[in-house]
Amino acid sequence: MNLLAFDTSTDTLSIAVQHGDGVWQHQGPGGPQASAALIPAVRALMAQAGLTFDTLDAVVFGRGPGSFTGLRTACAVAQGLAFGAKGGRGVPVLPVDTLLAVAEEARHQHGCTQVVAVLDARMDEVYHAHCEWLPAEARWQADEDFGLGAPESVQPPTGWTVAGNARAPYGDRLAPTAPHLMALPTAAALLRLAPALITAGHAVAASDALPRYIRDKVAQTTAERAALRAAQAAATP
Repeated sequence: MNLLAFDTSTDTLSIAVQHGDGVWQHQGPGGPQASAALIPAVRALMAQAGLTFDTLDAVVFGRGPGSFTGLRTACAVAQGLAFGAKGGRGVPVLPVDTLLAVAEEARHQHGCTQVVAVLDARMDEVYHAHCEWLPAEARWQADEDFGLGAPESVQPPTGWTVAGNARAPYGDRLAPTAPHLMALPTAAALLRLAPALITAGHAVAASDALPRYIRDKVAQTTAERAALRAAQAAATP
């Protein structure tokens, strides 16, 4: 498949393109810079891969939880690019849980199959979910409801690994007796997750793509509205 994937849910901007059997990746500063840097970086990476918006099969994005602005920027850009692809006929969008992508990155890099995925939620809290790899089905099984709470509220089962980006800010407040790994929801992880999720019917029309919030906050910012307009213009010949 020809897929474009990106994640802006953390302070790292991650983009990956799959063109046939090849994968091209880009990583850079995220956070406030993501809304301005995402589309130019996407266009450059797709050019390197020899892929155009007319040959895309789907757009994949990290839907959250994570940074409010980052999630809405990613969703807006995914919608805009998907709407404009194939000369305006459009392609599907695949929203992927960021905590699932963290677990997948831990599996890919370290072979972990029982993971408590955690992401720093700021405000002295972490997002967290139990994720278990099912080898017979080649997919992850995760908590349906993701958790949000103080670092001390994360209680991994014996033998499980805590993976994510929350160890550095919270130290031993976060599961002090469990093994820890640094892992982010990379775009490459999104690409590895995509085939099974698409087969399972999780791809949606661009208009139906939504971020996954754990905290509630509404209304697009000016930067997010600008990102949506720029994405639509970028994908339209």
